[in-house]
Amino acid sequence: MKKTIRFTLNGQAVAVKAESHQMLLEVLRDTLHLTGTKYGCGEGECGACTVLVDGASVDSCIYPVFEIEGRKVTTIEGLVGERNQLHPLQKSFVENGGIQCGFCTPGMIMSAKALLDQNPHPGPEEIRQGISGNLCRCTGYVQIVESIARVAEKESANE
Repeated sequence: MKKTIRFTLNGQAVAVKAESHQMLLEVLRDTLHLTGTKYGCGEGECGACTVLVDGASVDSCIYPVFEIEGRKVTTIEGLVGERNQLHPLQKSFVENGGIQCGFCTPGMIMSAKALLDQNPHPGPEEIRQGISGNLCRCTGYVQIVESIARVAEKESANE
């Protein structure tokens, strides 16, 4: 049986019909056609499907869609600014080689966003802990950690 769910998606109010067995990832990709959020393991282990729900990073592949009723969901698409300007994290990943194949990148960036929103000045170990639920097969994480650290450094310099 389908039920209508109302929530805020990337700053816009939305209403979608979903089945009780569906996960948030399925609705984002298949119903709303937001394919930036990736399907990886389907078990909440790899982090490719990470999105923010009320500012907290969650694995959308195991997050029941009915749980988003009335909440705020942010996907990688929601980080793009006016005139398609990249978010500082997206820009830093590009500039600092934090992207290789790109499959893990949306999840990494969303986890990094949640981290920086909670702790604008994390050290390298805090960054590693903040992205610990995200797996990357390409970079060895050095460039990813550096990409996140550079955004934190720029934010510190702007304060």
